[in-house]
Amino acid sequence: MKVFPDKLEAALAKRLPPVVLVSGDEPLIHMEACDAVRRVARERGIEEREVLHVESGFQWTQLLESAASLSLFASSKLIEVRLGGQSPGQEGGKALEAYADKAGDSDNVLLLSAQRLDRKAQSSKWFKALDKIGLFVPVWPVDHQRLGFWMRDRATRHGLNLDMDAARLLGERTEGNLLAADQELQKLALLMPPNARLTLESIASGVESSARYDVFTLTDACLRGERERVARIVGGLREEGIEAPVVLWSLTRELRILLSIFQHLDQGQSLDHACKAQRPMIPEKRRPGYQQALNRLPLRRLHKLLLFSQRIDLAIKGALTLPVWDCLQDLALTLAGGRGLLAEMPHAYRIG
Repeated sequence: MKVFPDKLEAALAKRLPPVVLVSGDEPLIHMEACDAVRRVARERGIEEREVLHVESGFQWTQLLESAASLSLFASSKLIEVRLGGQSPGQEGGKALEAYADKAGDSDNVLLLSAQRLDRKAQSSKWFKALDKIGLFVPVWPVDHQRLGFWMRDRATRHGLNLDMDAARLLGERTEGNLLAADQELQKLALLMPPNARLTLESIASGVESSARYDVFTLTDACLRGERERVARIVGGLREEGIEAPVVLWSLTRELRILLSIFQHLDQGQSLDHACKAQRPMIPEKRRPGYQQALNRLPLRRLHKLLLFSQRIDLAIKGALTLPVWDCLQDLALTLAGGRGLLAEMPHAYRIG
């Protein structure tokens, strides 16, 4: 049964199932979900714990052997299987299915932690067998539009009151890095009196920027038309040493997808059909961003931006003299609905 992290505590309070599968790429939320399972297991009298790391050469027979072996002083144990980014494979899948078959005859609890499981993994026999008898906890990153609310609620847990403007600034300075945000709040909780109210000035003066960006964050911001954020992300990628060709690839890819969607729409197809026709298919969660981009970017501008991206590619290869990162910022800014000066110049589209 699927349970999201914010509902996990309540679900575990009702019953501790024989299997809990925590999957996702957000470290803080993932860690806290696993901690919640460990805590409830201890409260239910499960003192023995064994951790199995699935690495190259791991023998899945260890899982069944661990389940069958108990110390003289324990009638049950918590077995942690840490998959990380590994796939169970055929051997692991069979072992997990066998474990699920016998779970009803045991008081053991299996905590299986993994990175994000794709649709193929969630359609496998081993996943369905575990999901049928236990809890599946998918962990998703906090969307930047909800970061301010997450920061405000998190501050309350540390005995602090956070103004919404201050919460948004903290979100900007630690974007995509919830561990860093939580550490900053813990630090502030030690420095400030209980129930202190933190203002915009408190965050501006007391919190260093530890934002974490990637090119997918950039393209999502471009599609949604978040111009100030786009400029901030491009600067962050440059400071982090991300290679310019990687940034150009991500932006050019979105331009080609938008042009492809335009073509499908011109043929009378719906946006959903056009998004499903892309390879890989565009998930439903991202489709509103493409709709926003299509609403503000005419076909002619998309073609011009694609030509501009070709000039940037030539500059990266040394065939043209252009300020590459300034061009990338203007390309991204224009894609987001702004007016990048370099992208507006007529010579930006001359390839020959």
